[in-house]
Amino acid sequence: MARTDYSVQTQGDSTARAKANELPVSPKHSIEIARFIRNKNTVEVRAYLADVVALKKAIPFKRFNRNVAHKRGLDRWDGGRYPVKAAEAYIRLLESVEKNAEYIGLDTEKLVVDHASANRGRGFKGFFPRAMGRATPKRRETVNIEIVVREVE
Repeated sequence: MARTDYSVQTQGDSTARAKANELPVSPKHSIEIARFIRNKNTVEVRAYLADVVALKKAIPFKRFNRNVAHKRGLDRWDGGRYPVKAAEAYIRLLESVEKNAEYIGLDTEKLVVDHASANRGRGFKGFFPRAMGRATPKRRETVNIEIVVREVE
């Protein structure tokens, strides 16, 4: 497992951070969720992502939106999807960063996502067996996700 550093350097006593390396999740879905949760309260984000897992609310896809259908309930955007696997990974990471914040003495009800980013991790190579003794290469994608929260008065 590759260990990478945080892409942003945080300073001050009112910030907490968490990172997950090489999760077996779609990088495109993770990037869209990271863009969506920035500058939002962590309690509201966790509730919204729980609705995404339950297929009640959609994540607006603004960058990777080719052939993405319209979804009901999106604010100021039409196309979106329900990235369930990525949303579950973000929920686990948000719980981790809230526990980190609680450990250093921050109020978990007042946390705002200050920085959220996702980038492609290492791809695991493999082969898919085919007929007549041939094989097709395949590549399993992974993603590195990091979240930095700060306490707001």
